[in-house]
Amino acid sequence: MHLFVDSLTNVDFSYLDHTRGVVGETWLANAALDGALDHQGMVCDFGIVKKTLRNWLDHELDHRLLVPTRSPHLSMQQDGDQIQLTWTLPDGEHITVGGPAQAFALVAVESITPESVAEWCVNELDGIFPTSVDKLSLSFSVEPIDSPFYHYSHGLKKHDGNCQRIAHGHRSRIRIDVDGERSHTLESQWAERWADIYLGTREDLTGDEAQGEEAQGEEAQGEPTQLHFAYQAQQGEFTLTIPANRCEILDCDTTVEQLAQYIADVLAAENAGKHITVRAYEGIGKGAVAFAFAGH
Repeated sequence: MHLFVDSLTNVDFSYLDHTRGVVGETWLANAALDGALDHQGMVCDFGIVKKTLRNWLDHELDHRLLVPTRSPHLSMQQDGDQIQLTWTLPDGEHITVGGPAQAFALVAVESITPESVAEWCVNELDGIFPTSVDKLSLSFSVEPIDSPFYHYSHGLKKHDGNCQRIAHGHRSRIRIDVDGERSHTLESQWAERWADIYLGTREDLTGDEAQGEEAQGEEAQGEPTQLHFAYQAQQGEFTLTIPANRCEILDCDTTVEQLAQYIADVLAAENAGKHITVRAYEGIGKGAVAFAFAGH
């Protein structure tokens, strides 16, 4: 007998990609089980299936940085509960991330894809269900979005939960209205601006960069080529070094509420006399709405 659960849950995380760097992502998880019927006439109770898999995915993948440990682009050291890794990019630049082990998912694959992660998860979950279950299958898919969207990674040191991890992220849609009319042009511009971006908070910068101007887009003369972030949170000490052209620095924390307001304020300054409404998502089905207006 075949049992399935579509759209079981969604996981928000970031992962390391050789070309794209640190990629914020959101996946929907789908599960299937094959096996014989038990004394209740079931392969496995749906309640057990959903609770077991949701809890495992929430604990092992959600709000973590997925690291393909078999990649030739990775160098990693683990000292007790602390992990320090270096990821090499095609141009020879590096991304380094440090933090407690709970902030990472060490996936024994060469590259992170929905298929490779699903296979790894199934291996890790071996034996978790009753003996009536002969086979577990897991797949990941993305939310269908027919409008502009972006991938961003960030960390929220003030957060009480797992959002405090310095490199986790989301795949998010955005809607922008100008004087009540939707602007696909502006949506596309922000989707391009925040394609595979790291959104950093200025107060988390260390060293000389903390006093510098915003680093974004093409490297400007006199700006650092690498940005260094560090902060202490409840779960431990976190560090990140990333090429400046893969980052945008904000003078606020990067909660979705403040990201929505940041976009609205930037657009209001560029479109004087226009009423700006920004509906920014954080992953699937949740987000914030912000408004801004700058007079002539």
